[in-house]
Amino acid sequence: MKTIKNLQVIGHSDRIDFTEIGLENVACKIDTGADTSSVDCHKIRIREKDGKEVLVFRLLHPKNPNYLEKDMTVENFTEKVIRNSFGNEENRYFVKLKVMLMGEEFESEFSLANRSGMTFPVLLGKKLLKKRFIVDVSKKNVSFNLKENLQ
Repeated sequence: MKTIKNLQVIGHSDRIDFTEIGLENVACKIDTGADTSSVDCHKIRIREKDGKEVLVFRLLHPKNPNYLEKDMTVENFTEKVIRNSFGNEENRYFVKLKVMLMGEEFESEFSLANRSGMTFPVLLGKKLLKKRFIVDVSKKNVSFNLKENLQ
């Protein structure tokens, strides 16, 4: 793949793997207008485990073909007020998740959001893209095709 100043070229949409839980080929939209990445999830709740608060959630929704009926539990999370794409403020939880894109595994921050009504369950924002990728909007599934060709 061509690179510009060591940045890999990706398209406007692709497929991403969440390596920690074995969730593969999840459709994602590359959004250079969004600061933070977000992932569709449900059953978000705070629980107590060993005297500490933990965040429990399920990635994606049952209607998604990639859905795994599996809880994720994280100790390290934050809650922030964000302005959504409609301009409304809302509270969201943020977690760090390990992902694989363009053959590279890295950890990035994702907001947990209900994206069940959206075309793409995952949105990749500027913080994940910065210093890694350049976007060519005429392309799509660059990472997915690279992975398929390596198998």
